[in-house]
Amino acid sequence: MSIKVMLVDDHRILREGLKALLKNSPDIEVVAEASDGREAIEKAGEARPEVIVMDLVMPVLNGIEATQRILADFPSTNVLILSSSQERANVTAALKAGAKGYLGKECVIAELEKGIRAVATGKSYLDPRITDLLINMYTQKNTQDALGNFVVLSKREQDVLRHTADGRNTKDIAFTLNISVKTVETHRLNIMKKLNVNSIAALTKYAVREGLTSLW
Repeated sequence: MSIKVMLVDDHRILREGLKALLKNSPDIEVVAEASDGREAIEKAGEARPEVIVMDLVMPVLNGIEATQRILADFPSTNVLILSSSQERANVTAALKAGAKGYLGKECVIAELEKGIRAVATGKSYLDPRITDLLINMYTQKNTQDALGNFVVLSKREQDVLRHTADGRNTKDIAFTLNISVKTVETHRLNIMKKLNVNSIAALTKYAVREGLTSLW
């Protein structure tokens, strides 16, 4: 049976090009397309693709947010990021959002097909340069921070931290997350205690370092 794939990218010509190339793959079928994250969420519910090939930087809703929301509703779906960016923050944010794979847009179609097949079975698939980046990040983190300083933030705390680092005020964060202003403030205080910091600037620095910031 064919692997059902949805293509998500704000450039129509890229989606059409990928669709045309993937037609030559007997075990891959493009069942849906979307031009932004919000449309991707809607189409995911309709088409129920097994694999979503997702861009990161898009209007309306970026690939990080879209990945989180889709996987929250459809955890059996597998996301493969296809992006021109290989920045540390983007890679870590995508993987923390639940993406199973990450490829650069300069990859050849054979590599994309291999990535789709891998993530369709629940396996991880990373561009070799991304693998090197993650290994370097791990090594640096262990050297600089020591494992004893590892801090665990809840999913909600990560959400509050991410939106705070993006420069959003307390009311906006409360509205976006559908929680009260007081709850946002409580989460922020708890985060500061866990990280042993006392300023928004310090929170932002941590969020950037850990790849928790979004792309808007």
